[in-house]
Amino acid sequence: MCLAVPMKVKEIKEDMGEVEVGGVTREVGLMLLDDVEVGDWVIIHAGIAISKLDEKQAEETLKLFKEVGII
Repeated sequence: MCLAVPMKVKEIKEDMGEVEVGGVTREVGLMLLDDVEVGDWVIIHAGIAISKLDEKQAEETLKLFKEVGII
């Protein structure tokens, strides 16, 4: 099963970014998105940000993940 996870952008360096959720940080590719800024929430799949979402959507998704034991 594949899972895409909402993560918050903490730092951007060219087309790469450092993202974080729940104290876990990862370096991911941002090359598929044009207007990502520090503080944005993005959906990460296979190490690549595939879309942006607002904070409310991110929090709702993370809450559901926690309820079913995914994170």
